[in-house]
Amino acid sequence: MADFSTFLPDSAFALDVEAKDWREAIKLAGKGLVDAGFTTDDYTNQMIETVEKLGPYMVITPGLALAHSRPSDAVLHTGLSWVRLATPVEFGNKANDPVSLVIGLAGRDENEHLEVMSAIAKALMDQKKTAQLAAAQSPAEIRAILES
Repeated sequence: MADFSTFLPDSAFALDVEAKDWREAIKLAGKGLVDAGFTTDDYTNQMIETVEKLGPYMVITPGLALAHSRPSDAVLHTGLSWVRLATPVEFGNKANDPVSLVIGLAGRDENEHLEVMSAIAKALMDQKKTAQLAAAQSPAEIRAILES
């Protein structure tokens, strides 16, 4: 089981913030990864380039984007950022827009990347937990829901 206190420290959160579009939402997720020491700014640019090249596939369920790029030298440590938007933004994914939660994911290698992704996916497939996460007021409360 992923240790969310390691992979998702307080510095990686931005709760109820504004973004004017999907690029700005990804930049906020990237800032959380950089602030937590997981990535360099290059990784944020790589996440944006991934959407520009491949489209909004990272909008994986209604309202949720899992912002990421391939493991690269811009990833210093495996980790997550958590951006809850005050006003949802469109990513261009007809089925799952608009997005109100952007989780930034940086993986040093494929195994760590998958371990963290599966732990997050498990929590987000539970509608009760998803509702609790949307209402949570602090990073500690969000981590507790994810770990329950």
